[in-house]
Amino acid sequence: MATFLKANWEHIIMANYEIDPEILLPFLPKGVTLDLYQGKAYVSLVGFMFRKTKIFSIPIPILGTFEEINLRFYVQRKEGDTIKRGVVFINETIPYRIVAWMANKLYKEHYTVVPTKHFIGELEGKRQIRFEWLLHQKWNRILVETSAESNTMPAASFEEFIYEHYYGYTKIDDQTTEEYQLRHPSWKVYEVLNEDIRCDFSAMYGEAFSVLNHTKPTAIFVAEGSSVEVEWKRTRLDFTHERH
Repeated sequence: MATFLKANWEHIIMANYEIDPEILLPFLPKGVTLDLYQGKAYVSLVGFMFRKTKIFSIPIPILGTFEEINLRFYVQRKEGDTIKRGVVFINETIPYRIVAWMANKLYKEHYTVVPTKHFIGELEGKRQIRFEWLLHQKWNRILVETSAESNTMPAASFEEFIYEHYYGYTKIDDQTTEEYQLRHPSWKVYEVLNEDIRCDFSAMYGEAFSVLNHTKPTAIFVAEGSSVEVEWKRTRLDFTHERH
């Protein structure tokens, strides 16, 4: 299978919020259902570094390294006896217009462009990861302090539920969905010692998510990341003539 995109996803912060499933239904692509953890729906505010980006094995200089901030939720699709567990992106934010334009044009994704910056390193004797993005002249941020050493992700854990979704689903319209697959190994995770999240969810993602402005995350996870491959092939699921 041809690989469209290959890149390193590194220092992946997931701030996970329990949310009313009704809020997600307007964003739910046709043909998938919400994937719940212990009966509850979650969205994740995600920050990570994109590095060493290649398109069809061709390195992308300069524009191949950037911060990404996104908001996503979790779905599943049954195909025969197989359950495909995937994610739907509400929005993905990066600093480069040409990269966002290409993603939106090719795949009808929901990329927007704002200034971003990051810090990854030691600060006051602690390992710190910080992603920031500028919206309406105000810097939003996700900041965590973590343990120095990473550990294997516990099996059947909340971390595993959040990180181990290997399909993406895009809502093309009310009757059409696109499915794509990505590949990466299971990631190691760090213990989160402190966090500071300052995000205007309503300004960033719409009034539907304003409730998150006053909601504390249920849990925050940090993974090392790895090389990730996204397939070129996208399966179009058309339900236009579906019988009711």
